[in-house]
Amino acid sequence: MSADLDSYFNAAVDLTREAGEVIKNAWKTKKNVEVKSSQVDLVTETDKEVEKLLITNLKKKFPEHRFIGEESTAAGIHCELTDFPTWIIDPVDGTMNFVHGFPYVAISIALAINKEVVIGIVYNAVLDQMFTARLGQGAYCNDTKLSVSNQQDLSQALVFFEVGSARDSQKMDCVFANFTNLLTACHGMRSMGSAALNMCYIASGAADAYFEFGIHCWDIAAGDLIIREAGGVVIDPDGGPLDMMSRRMLCAATRPLAETIGKQISKLTLERD
Repeated sequence: MSADLDSYFNAAVDLTREAGEVIKNAWKTKKNVEVKSSQVDLVTETDKEVEKLLITNLKKKFPEHRFIGEESTAAGIHCELTDFPTWIIDPVDGTMNFVHGFPYVAISIALAINKEVVIGIVYNAVLDQMFTARLGQGAYCNDTKLSVSNQQDLSQALVFFEVGSARDSQKMDCVFANFTNLLTACHGMRSMGSAALNMCYIASGAADAYFEFGIHCWDIAAGDLIIREAGGVVIDPDGGPLDMMSRRMLCAATRPLAETIGKQISKLTLERD
């Protein structure tokens, strides 16, 4: 199995770098933008091209593997996580940023076996930041090993906070309530527009916590492993184990910080992936 995982990891890293060239080549070009579930839920030809490149080539190398891709799911392909080796792919996490030329954009790719993520890769091609993790082997950005901040005190914590793409009243009420509750309780809040990169920056110690309701498995699968391999925690906002398909997540540098935030925020239960 170890040799197999090495093969899977090396192939995925190489293909992710190749897909990163697609993003870099399209970075300064005019984007063909389509709307999905709302006016702020966007997809470009680059999202589709990157996902096709990754899935097509991984299928050639590992024909027995299965796939969950953001754009494939949006196109109507059923999203199902089983015990089979499954690649979970967000081809451009931060499409709104990509459209505007804000360089907080990443390819996120994870491999789950028996529903457990064993490989996580998040690549910001624009800034050439390759975040990687393998189960039990630590987390890295390029060649630098990552470690969380170990912050436990919410009043000293920098917290990522995202609105997401849904604009229904229930979601907006939750978003505004949580922003109000945390704004004066934490050291600072940042909204950057990429779940995968938010999680990687927590893994690197640059920020301390992040939560979101309405995200999908492809947003967080790789970041989940990267944070845990850097010493952090990823849980359900109610405090239990993370359910990757539940569309809700809370991560932090430490368990006490995660639990403090979990007690302060309003929560949503959403339709599962």
